Amino acid sequence: MADVVTPEKRSQMMAGITGKNTKPELIVRKGLHAMGFRYRLHAPNLPGKPDLVFPRYKAVIFVNGCFWHGHGCRLFKWPSTREKFWKEKITGTIERDKKKLAALQSECWRTLVIWECALKGINRLPADTGIVAAAAWLVSDSLHKEITGNHKCH
Repeated sequence: MADVVTPEKRSQMMAGITGKNTKPELIVRKGLHAMGFRYRLHAPNLPGKPDLVFPRYKAVIFVNGCFWHGHGCRLFKWPSTREKFWKEKITGTIERDKKKLAALQSECWRTLVIWECALKGINRLPADTGIVAAAAWLVSDSLHKEITGNHKCH
């Protein structure tokens, strides 16, 4: 299937995608802040520069985009053009994600991954459900958790 936009427009759209301060990340930040949780952003001294760092709880949160991190949900679909490029890029990201989580855990940091599909799309969780789950995880003893949308992943 041909792209519905010109290569120039696609390039412009892709250049506008950022790794920080995404809409899903802002939803999580706003929700947890409203519940009284305080955090640091994108700590450069930690593996993977987690999106949110909660030193008080020795916990970090990553808010991952389903496409960019190769999540097995409805929001992820392998591109049909430049297949080799995208396969290498996304599988590389998946491997880096595994390494950064392992590195954080070896430094005794607790890790939470909130997937974009939990916050948007047809299978998103009901309003504030993901935020409440994240807050409950922060005050728990759980070492690792993932929050996804209402669907079977992977």
